[in-house]
Amino acid sequence: MSSRRIGVIVALVVAVGAGAGFFMGRKPGAAPAVAASAPTPAVELAGGDVARAESRELAALLAITGGLKAVDSAIVKAKVAAELKSLTVREGDRVAAGQLIGRLDATEYQWRLRQAEDQAGAAQAQLDIARRTLDNNKALVDQGFISRNALETSAASTAGAQASLQAARAAAELAKKALADTEIRAPIAGQVAARLVQPGERVPVDGRLVEIVDLSRIELEAAVPPEDVVALRVGQTAQVQIDGLPAPVPARVARINPAAQTGTRSVLAYLSLAPTPGLRQGLFARASVELQRRSALVVPLSALRVDQARPYVLAVENGRAQPRPVSTGLRGEVLIDGRHEAAVEITEGLAPGTPVLRGTVGALRAGTPVKLPASAATH
Repeated sequence: MSSRRIGVIVALVVAVGAGAGFFMGRKPGAAPAVAASAPTPAVELAGGDVARAESRELAALLAITGGLKAVDSAIVKAKVAAELKSLTVREGDRVAAGQLIGRLDATEYQWRLRQAEDQAGAAQAQLDIARRTLDNNKALVDQGFISRNALETSAASTAGAQASLQAARAAAELAKKALADTEIRAPIAGQVAARLVQPGERVPVDGRLVEIVDLSRIELEAAVPPEDVVALRVGQTAQVQIDGLPAPVPARVARINPAAQTGTRSVLAYLSLAPTPGLRQGLFARASVELQRRSALVVPLSALRVDQARPYVLAVENGRAQPRPVSTGLRGEVLIDGRHEAAVEITEGLAPGTPVLRGTVGALRAGTPVKLPASAATH
């Protein structure tokens, strides 16, 4: 056997022996040795990731939604049944109160007026005859040519003729009113929101013709849950965000319905909006009503975490993120760095000035090293 082959065999025996010694020296169930892990790197934070618990003016807000509604609106209806002859306005047209905007066919009502006036004339003639007869009978009674009963009958006939004349005149006035009702006039000033019929159609009594809205006074009609309406008061201020408008519209609580709606049990509240170009009836709106305002220790609402049994915040202490259970109070808005931000009052568990992490950071383990931005570290 060559020396080279003997050297290889010796090397294998040594390797096997070393391996056996390793496994025999390791205790049963013990994990193999692992190299020491490197320290966890610090999480670098941006300026918007960090806030501080500070005492600020906190406004408690109630968020409600609803649709815009004109305070003054009217549905113009037909007062008599007739064919629509003309309608001179369309959607978007402005009208003044009392303006003539259309006509119904007046032929039938003109003839009815003439008939009533003729009947009134006939009743007047009958009354004149009855009065002359009564005057003659009075003279004849004085001369003894007729009895007192005949005079009383003549007086009764005169009274009946007088009543018939009054009834005929009333019928003529009603016919005159019906003729005037064939003219369609705007009951309020505003804009035409809907044209519901076309000329040539026959409309019944109370048939809908035109809808008019006055956009000079607009309200937000919102259904408020019963648990929230308790804190609502007439006169409270609000900000209303309306689809299509770049800035919120100032408003105030104008009225609160004294009765709840059947089924939902919600209560309708009406917010009066400041005059603003672009407001339209029916637009969807979101309002924030200011219920109360007070100074409190607050943190941004996004910093409050509720994924555990008790609410907590991630506070930065000695360069590490540490969960701190807190007790909360009022929720609302505060002014932070020149802009309004949702915030929550901290009543217990956090000292003023403590840096806390907003929700933008995400979930971090307790004790995770963090590196504050320069602006937050020198605050």
